[in-house]
Amino acid sequence: MPADLLGPAQLAATLVLLQRGLEELHSQRNTRALVAEGAVEAGRSFYPVVAVTHLAWIASIFFLIPPSAAVLWPLLWLYLAVQVVRYWVIGTIGRYWTHRIWTLDKAPLVRSGPYRWIRHPNYAVTIVETLLLPWVFGAFALGIIMVAVWTAVIRYKIELENEALAARRVD
Repeated sequence: MPADLLGPAQLAATLVLLQRGLEELHSQRNTRALVAEGAVEAGRSFYPVVAVTHLAWIASIFFLIPPSAAVLWPLLWLYLAVQVVRYWVIGTIGRYWTHRIWTLDKAPLVRSGPYRWIRHPNYAVTIVETLLLPWVFGAFALGIIMVAVWTAVIRYKIELENEALAARRVD
C-alpha cells in the first residue's frame, strides 16, 4: 500500500522540503546577525507570496506526480549539479544570504563567484531547478507551469531587491 502512495517524486519532494527547512534555519541565523548590525528589510509584505509559491512547487511535485512515475536519470543528475551551483551561490554570499531581502548600508555588494557573470544567480538557479525537478519524473507540463509562476514572482522580487540595493550599486 505505501508503494502505491509514495514513490521517487514524493521522496524527492520530502527531501527538498527538508533541505529548504534547513536553509531557513541558516537564513534566520544570518537575519538575526544582520538585524543586529542595523540591516533593513525590503519587500516584507511580498515575502509570503515567495514562500507560498515555493511551497506550492514542492507540494505539486508531491501530490501531482504519480508515485509510479519513472526517474529520468540524466535529468536527476543535472538537477543535482544545479544544487552544487545553489550552494556555491549561498557560500559566495556568505553571511548576507537570507530568504528575505535585507540590506546593510555598510555591506559590500558581492561580485565574486557566480556574481561575476550574473547579477542574480540565486534566482537563475531557482528557475532552473523549478523546471528540472518535475521533468526528472516526466512531468514536463508541471515544470513549465511552475516556471511561469516562479518567473513572475521572482521578477518582482528582483525589482524589490534592485531598488533596495540601488544606493550601493555603482554599475
